[in-house]
Amino acid sequence: MTLIIERTEAPGWTSNSYLVADERGGSAVIIDGNGVTAPLIETAKELEVTVEAILVTHQHADHIAGLDDYRAAFAAPLFTSAVTAVAVPDLLPAESLGEGDTLEFGGLKIEALLSEGHCAGQLAFLVNGTDCFTADTLFKGTVGGNFAPSNTGYADQKAAAMRLAQLPADTILHPGHTLPTTSGQEWEHNPFIRIWRGLDPEGEEQVTVWDRAATLILWAPDYDGTNKAWVRFHDTGEDGITGGSQVVR
Repeated sequence: MTLIIERTEAPGWTSNSYLVADERGGSAVIIDGNGVTAPLIETAKELEVTVEAILVTHQHADHIAGLDDYRAAFAAPLFTSAVTAVAVPDLLPAESLGEGDTLEFGGLKIEALLSEGHCAGQLAFLVNGTDCFTADTLFKGTVGGNFAPSNTGYADQKAAAMRLAQLPADTILHPGHTLPTTSGQEWEHNPFIRIWRGLDPEGEEQVTVWDRAATLILWAPDYDGTNKAWVRFHDTGEDGITGGSQVVR
């Protein structure tokens, strides 16, 4: 079965909202809000699908904007992690999902994958084993940062990104921002993954981040045309991934 997947991208935020359906006239879900709701509401009507659920990956504002519009349009239950529901009471009522939980609607089988690091309680959603909605964990050519509000740290971010990159190589990855990619593409070419795999060396440039001395392990393009930096702080020895604008070179 080939899924029907429609995406909107919010100006400024570049965050994605998705409509995922099994077939025309079949079952569908919405994944995340981004404030650009009208196009997917209209597409759902055109496809004559029944939106069975609204799925939320994590609590950040650029992924929950406009959810009330979807709820009003579809009268569908909302599913997210318990951590996200507690953090954003406006999402209630919400059904709780955790690692390995599955939902089935028509020809859709959706598995929740706990994907923390960037944000506590963040979930990725693997649909029919072929398409994974990766939230802010793994993007085309880059990874999520671990200094956003409610982050759980670098180690979790690395583990989550590596897990998604090791899904079957032809798994299509639909990230929380901008364009799709595949697990195989990221496993082979993502610069963060390549260093974690031991294929490429770590950098040695000395920089400062928030007035803290650090070593720049990697300077790489980000999904929005800027840069993403992986640094190691001298004072604690801890690693972190942040936007390049935070780095003084």
